[in-house]
Amino acid sequence: MQKEVLYQATNTYDTLNELTEDTKNIWLVLHGIGYLSRYFIRLFQRLDADENYIIAPQAPAKYYKDASYKRVGASWLTKETTAAETQNVLRYIDAVMEVETTPKNARLIVLGYSQGVSIAARWTASRKIMCDALVMISGGFPKELTKEDFDFLPSQTRITHIVGANDPYFDPKNVAAEKVRVQQILPQIIFKTHDGGHELDINTLRDVL
Repeated sequence: MQKEVLYQATNTYDTLNELTEDTKNIWLVLHGIGYLSRYFIRLFQRLDADENYIIAPQAPAKYYKDASYKRVGASWLTKETTAAETQNVLRYIDAVMEVETTPKNARLIVLGYSQGVSIAARWTASRKIMCDALVMISGGFPKELTKEDFDFLPSQTRITHIVGANDPYFDPKNVAAEKVRVQQILPQIIFKTHDGGHELDINTLRDVL
């Protein structure tokens, strides 16, 4: 018989740059499978440090990536007890954002890369986050979410999905069908591509600002 137990847990997260009166954009960035947040956050170093403050939560499930047991990666979710683990992750992100100050004059950008797309979309929808932009990069949109889950977002919220033209994880036929489905849920979404593969292209990301 499988049972459940409720307990408290501690997890880390990383930030980049200083939050000041000159900060224009606050980014909540959710990494993909295999990353640690301290490495993922380095991808945003090319953004203007005075205007951008980056918050990178850390996926809680860590594992060794190679046989030498030296390289560590992390994952947000698996197919095992997905519903319960999703709630654990969302509560963790809640806790991160409760600790972090988000000035009203700064724009909030929620970004998910690869596996992080599912977390970004679910957190935004379930918590009714009034973000200024939702950015999804090289990741699949959760199957259970519907248009009604995002009805609270104003039409001016910028929603973007970015994928590499040579991304080996995206079949062109499947991409076309997925675009139709997601656009029915998020009518204002803009689809963008870059020349690379399964990666976060910072130059394409600047277009979101």
